[in-house]
Formats: sequence, C-alpha cells, structure tokens
Amino acid sequence: MGRTGTHVIVIGNEKGGSGKSTTGFHLAIYLLYQGYKVASIDVDSRQQTFTTYVKNRRNWAQQRDLKLPHTTHFHLPIPKSDSIKENQKLEFDLFRQAVVEVEGVADFLVVDTPGFDTHLTRLAHSLADTLITPLNDSLIDLDVMAHVDPVTGDPREMSHYARLVQRARTERLAIDGRTIDWILVRNRISMLSSRSMRLVQSAIEKIAVRLGCRVAEGIAERVIFRSLFPMGLTVFDPLDEELLGGLPSMSHLSARQEYRQLLDALRLPISERAAARNAAMAAFAEGQGNVGQFEHMATSS
Repeated sequence: MGRTGTHVIVIGNEKGGSGKSTTGFHLAIYLLYQGYKVASIDVDSRQQTFTTYVKNRRNWAQQRDLKLPHTTHFHLPIPKSDSIKENQKLEFDLFRQAVVEVEGVADFLVVDTPGFDTHLTRLAHSLADTLITPLNDSLIDLDVMAHVDPVTGDPREMSHYARLVQRARTERLAIDGRTIDWILVRNRISMLSSRSMRLVQSAIEKIAVRLGCRVAEGIAERVIFRSLFPMGLTVFDPLDEELLGGLPSMSHLSARQEYRQLLDALRLPISERAAARNAAMAAFAEGQGNVGQFEHMATSS
C-alpha cells in the first residue's frame, strides 16, 4: 500500500482512570478491521490493563473458536532486580527491541503508557507521531493539564504532564524535525448541559490553544466497556449473539458511533512513516548511557 514506515500512536495521561487502555485497545482493533498491520506495547508494567485486554481477547477467541483479529503485542514484565539502574536498563532494552522488531513491518504501533512519570514514559512520548490524552470531563481531571481558575475556566500554571509533553515535542523536533500531533480527548461527557460542563469545555479549549494541541470529543460513560473487558472485545467487533453470548444493545451501537467519530477526528495518516525512528533510539542511548540519560530526564523538572 505504499507504506514507508510505522506510525506511532501513544496514549498518555498521568492521571489514572482516564480511559487510556480502553481508548488504545479500541483504536488498535479498529485499525486491524481496516486491514492494517497493528502492533501494541504496554509500557505500564504495574497495571498492565492493555495486556489484560489482549489476554482476555485471545482466551475468549480460543474458548469459542472465534476468528478475531489480534495485535502483535509486547508488554514489559515487572522488574525483579533490586537495582533501579538494572531495571531501567532492562525496560529500555525490551522496549527498544519491540520497537525495532515492528518498525517498517507494522503500519501502526499503539503504545499504552502508565499513569505516572517514568523514564520510559518520556521516551515513548518522544517517539509519538500521534499523542492521545484522554481526559475525564471534570475540573478535577483537568488538573493533569493545568491549574484552572474555577470561576473563569482560565488556565493558570501548566501542569507537570503538560511540561513533559512539551519537552518531548522539543526533543522530537530536534531529533528528526517532526512534530507530535497532540489530541486531548474528552471522555465521560455528560449528556446534560450544566454550568460545570460548559466551564470544563471552555477550559479545555483554552488549554489546547495555549499548548498547541487539538480537542476531540470522546466517549460518554457507558457500562458496555466494563462488560466487554472480560472478553477482550470492543464495540468494533461484530457484536452478534455468537460473539457476545447475547444480543447487542443500543449502548453498543451508540458507543461504536462515538468511537468512529473520535477516530475521524484523530486524522491518522494512512501510510506516513515516522522518519529516523532508529536515530531517535540511538540519541536516547548516547551520552552517559541509556540509564544515565533516563535518570537525568526523570529528575529534571
């Protein structure tokens, strides 16, 4: 299809419970159904929610003898060494090996990151072509982006995560002259209009202008995602009685439409390559060595 490389999609947010893994997994399965080769990496060695999605899906397909598309998946095991340096080196080596293995083979690579700052989180962000940050639709969750005036909705000081992304964008631009397309995705959007909802919407739009990113509407709070997780299924799977063990509901269909609208808003390229990926990896490994570089990044403000 004229592909020149692998487009890296990173799902990132330092606040847990924002829907990162659900968003990333649905995106990966959607791209598989569109006929693309998709790989995925779960960088969150503690929670491994994305990896659990993958295992649940494979188990369900095997038990039911179903033909479902699967990503080429990698996950980082929980480090067992007492040495922080050894653990970081192991994580870096495994991550680099996974990226090198899929580079130029997969059309898309989806990377799910943890809800906390690590050296590998920063590396993953610097490699992103598309960065998706899901945000719950509340002023409390906006704090991960900026401190917001509760009366006017104006952003005050940018948060630690916003500064992390800005540094990653600067590093990426210096490495290969490319920019990161950053999209803030509003999740759990209330169906009822309220002053709080309007304030949140205004605040997100102001933050996006200040940070140079885009805003997309995401997914309303739906029980359907919790019911699909144990089976590793998504709203993009053919939700028939054989697959689900029951008939699909209106919630299935509504959620599917919401995700399609979100994917349209992402404007993902079909065959664009993130140039100099290997050069980016080499840049992170130079200097004081892999671990030294990461330790410096992890402690810098």
